[in-house]
Amino acid sequence: MGEWGVSSRPSSLAQQSALVTGAAGGIGAAVASALARAGAAVTAFDLDWTRLRGVAAEITAAGHTVTARRLDVTNPWAVEAALALAEAEHGPPDVLVNVAGILHRGSTVSFSEEWWRRLFAVNTDGVFHVSRAAARRMVPRHGGAIITVTSNAAIVPRAQLAGYAASKAAATMFTRCLGLELAAFGIRCNVVAPGSTDTPMLRQAGHDASSAVEGVPEEFRLGIPLGRIASPSDIADAVLFLASDQARHITMHVMPVDGGAGLSA
Repeated sequence: MGEWGVSSRPSSLAQQSALVTGAAGGIGAAVASALARAGAAVTAFDLDWTRLRGVAAEITAAGHTVTARRLDVTNPWAVEAALALAEAEHGPPDVLVNVAGILHRGSTVSFSEEWWRRLFAVNTDGVFHVSRAAARRMVPRHGGAIITVTSNAAIVPRAQLAGYAASKAAATMFTRCLGLELAAFGIRCNVVAPGSTDTPMLRQAGHDASSAVEGVPEEFRLGIPLGRIASPSDIADAVLFLASDQARHITMHVMPVDGGAGLSA
């Protein structure tokens, strides 16, 4: 510790092995790139193999270490096999970031069972499968960090988003409970809860920056006090902090990164 009790520890993640799901674009790609720039050996997972290879090529071209692996996070056997390969290449995981997720809007009274199951299969079951497989490899080494990227919809009600919000809320509480179980092993588990972020998924869902910033009163949705939607790098910066030693005494925390849209609920 330095003068005034301020830590002098470097924030670099050099020599660490990091896993990122949903890394083919948007927040996941930004997280994979940020971890690689910080010195981690990154294994990037996604179901979209074409886009994932493009992201990995960009990170590699910048002189950083990344391996791309196609993965369906809803398949526990595929998850176990993928993490075994990652461990063989880069060693046991020091950091896991769960980003893989899907979004679907719709009124609850007309929402299909198929979409409800799909949302939970990816957004909740996927987090369970990958976190469990990573935790099994972290426990013997008594250390590690697991960060799950959810949504501020997990903590603030959103009209037309009941299925998405419920799946993200489940992933949020799962991650916090996991953090309680793993604390004795020095493993920290935290959640980053973005608001509207400029990603392909947000645009495909029909959201635009102006409505996000100004709010949608008929949906009981507040605007963004800071007056801008997030960029993927804003979320990646929060993840990088929680993955680093600078957050060594933070666990089971939910960090909204939404420009104040959820009034820090």
